[in-house]
Amino acid sequence: MTSAWELLLPAASAPARARGRALQEALRDAVRSGRLAAGTRLPSSRDLAADLGVSRGLVTEAYEQLTAEGYLRSGRGAGTWVGDAVRAARPRARDLSPRSSADLADFVPGTPDLSLFPRPAWAAAQRSVLTDLPHEGLGYPDPRGLPRLRTALAELLARRRGVVADPERIVVVSGVAQATALLAGVLHARGTHTAGVEDPGSPQHSALYASAGVGTVPLPLDDEGLALGPLRDSGVRAVVTTPAHQFPTGIAYSARRRAELLDWARSVDGLVLEDDYDGDFRYDRAPVGALQGLDPERVAYTGSVSKSLAPGLRLGWLLVPDWLADDVVERKRTTDLGHPALDQALFARFVERGDYDRQLRVCQRAYRERRDTLVGALAEYFPGSRVTGIAAGLHAIVTLPERYGPEEGFLARVAEAGVAVRSLAAYAHGGADGGQAAGGPRAGGPRAGGPPAGGPAAGKEVRLVLGYAHLTPGRIRAGLERMARAV
Repeated sequence: MTSAWELLLPAASAPARARGRALQEALRDAVRSGRLAAGTRLPSSRDLAADLGVSRGLVTEAYEQLTAEGYLRSGRGAGTWVGDAVRAARPRARDLSPRSSADLADFVPGTPDLSLFPRPAWAAAQRSVLTDLPHEGLGYPDPRGLPRLRTALAELLARRRGVVADPERIVVVSGVAQATALLAGVLHARGTHTAGVEDPGSPQHSALYASAGVGTVPLPLDDEGLALGPLRDSGVRAVVTTPAHQFPTGIAYSARRRAELLDWARSVDGLVLEDDYDGDFRYDRAPVGALQGLDPERVAYTGSVSKSLAPGLRLGWLLVPDWLADDVVERKRTTDLGHPALDQALFARFVERGDYDRQLRVCQRAYRERRDTLVGALAEYFPGSRVTGIAAGLHAIVTLPERYGPEEGFLARVAEAGVAVRSLAAYAHGGADGGQAAGGPRAGGPRAGGPPAGGPAAGKEVRLVLGYAHLTPGRIRAGLERMARAV
């Protein structure tokens, strides 16, 4: 049979000791892929062995093995046939990771500059860890994380973010998403069925709470942070906040609002989940300290290396109140038995040797330069525009004069010109695109006092969220120039 001979000939030329296994695998692949369709009669073992130049026993063994597995069927004196158990070809692996925009200019926020990843320092840390890690270090880790990393994180977070960091209450997680999901699951098990989320705010918070069976209540912001009146009226006892740098408004919660938020938590025996979004990136003065430092028993604090190193590392931390610690650790244990030990040991060394602090300084300088470039280019190409939220973070809020509106037409024109950009309205709960911006896992919206994020802008104003961290200064200027020509 010529077709069978062509399919199986490479297997026949395999080394003698591997020839039988190669022949079996070649037959399996041919059946799985549909090249040998169900009902096809195969040559006799004698004929196929002669065609391939192999022993008859080797072909007979392959037929018998695949018959036992269900790929082939045979009957005494009736020959060997392809069975009908395999219905489809082997599926190809797809890549569902967020893709970089194919647009000529991409201002969608949420992505750091991945070219800043410190490859030489990371590789050196990896070699050192692989050399020094004892054999038992490759076993199942403490579900909270390696003591070495938790100790290093406690020192780092206390020094840089002002948290009250007990290594015994730190849990190493796969980013803020897992931290949120763990807390949502624990709260649900304790009887909490609704939680408040900032509106505008991250749509991921709502999705993660929903996955644990906890509904979310959108709560508005004002110029100082989460508005207290709607929070009190909502009846929730848990709320998710980004007090250091609210995405994307850029506001830092005022000292008064922080105190009021904690007073609310105490009065309802509640919990504040603090997502320290962009907390390390403040350009014009020292970063605002974490809310958790004011009341460690009412605030669960979480952060990650997604903006400082790379989101693909899937590495973050969760610092929980003492009364939740055991439940969170148990849920982490049953979820994945702990974060990968090698990754933890590597990052611990990276922090201990000061490499992480150096990386933060590199990013700080690069992103400050890009922010300044963005502001200058906006003044040049869009005179009269108002830029806010630029004291920290990796994006800016830009309000263009009414002559550029209406917003819908503006967005259509820049899209036709190959410029990817998101309006502020898109980031509200219930916004036009569901609030999810391509390229970034977390999102936000406008301040209270402005137009509703999910509705039309006041008059013909165009309100945009412009991400700049992943763009070089040259690409920022070129993108804004292209946008200006389009409108």
